Amino acid sequence: MKVILLENLKRIGSIGDVIDVKRGFARNFLIINKKALYASKENIKEVEKIKAELSKKDNEKKKEASKIAEQINGKEYSVKKLSTENNELYGSVKPTEISKLIQDENKIDIKPSMIQPIEEIKALGKFKVKISLHSEVDADITVNVSSDDTIQ
Repeated sequence: MKVILLENLKRIGSIGDVIDVKRGFARNFLIINKKALYASKENIKEVEKIKAELSKKDNEKKKEASKIAEQINGKEYSVKKLSTENNELYGSVKPTEISKLIQDENKIDIKPSMIQPIEEIKALGKFKVKISLHSEVDADITVNVSSDDTIQ
């Protein structure tokens, strides 16, 4: 299915590109989230007219993302979890928990979908986590997992 992008999307394309994607991806993600339109002749003409405006909005989003990246990049967040004596966690640290940590500490609203742990956090220690704030702006934080209680 052919769609026209209304946003710059990482590994997909930039504003105004007509791309071919799977029907489900187009319908359930791109079009619902207003990131793309069906590629009809009318829509292609419409996007050409508003391309400059869309680029302007994208640049504003990029500036906001850069400000947030400056605030959180390189920071370390601590979380206490129940663990075994082998330093393994009961469960794991999920993106929703990391999102709440950042919200509590910095008052910055980051969606869990933006958070991409490099590896699953299932043990005690320090873990690098990548946060994708914009298609061109990423921030790296460290999550320090310490033991709250050890259960034998």
